[in-house]
Amino acid sequence: MTLRIGIDLDGVLADFRSAFRATAMHCLRRDVDDPAAALEGTPGSLTDKDIRKVWDHIAQTPNWWMEVPAFEPEQIARLYACTRASAWEVFFLTRRPASAGDSVQFQTQWWIERFGFYLPAVLTVPGSRGDIANGLRLDLIVDDQLINCVEVVSASASKAMLMLRSGDAAARDHALSRGIGVIGTFAEAVTVLERLDEVLPDKRGRLLRLADWFSPQPPNQVLPPNPRTMRPVPPYGD
Repeated sequence: MTLRIGIDLDGVLADFRSAFRATAMHCLRRDVDDPAAALEGTPGSLTDKDIRKVWDHIAQTPNWWMEVPAFEPEQIARLYACTRASAWEVFFLTRRPASAGDSVQFQTQWWIERFGFYLPAVLTVPGSRGDIANGLRLDLIVDDQLINCVEVVSASASKAMLMLRSGDAAARDHALSRGIGVIGTFAEAVTVLERLDEVLPDKRGRLLRLADWFSPQPPNQVLPPNPRTMRPVPPYGD
């Protein structure tokens, strides 16, 4: 049985708030204390007009999403190593709005590959995370929004982990009361995934034919860690 995992981008892997703050300071030409409050609908240093101006700037900036910093870049490479070693299926989920340049999906794929996770599956999903978890038959989702985690555990058989980089005790208690795991770093999340993989049933499942027990098995051929190093396939007919 292959472990199927959904991972949110902003707030889990990507430090969107820092990137948004830097863009806000550039656009508004003043210091911005913490844009997170305004983005989450509570009073802050940014007005609705300010936020619209910043989003308009992002929409007009070519490939803005490629320059968002990563929280723990080395853990993205670690996730890739675990994925290859254990044959996990990982889906990166995002609701990012479009910017100028390449599509959000391509920008995000390029961004993830920068940190050592090759050929990432990126889904731009504006709808419910519970529906996504159901549709993809995910075992677990990692997300930084409590409401998304609640949707997942309420509408599907998937488990959820809340990325809580702040010390919000109320959010932690609420998550734990709903059976949602809470981690403070992505390194913790990968460790949990490794432990979960260990307790899953045998990934090979039941053998369909008794003869398989006695037939010689071909050697396991493993693709290289970085598929970009492989020689390109020549054009048809060459």
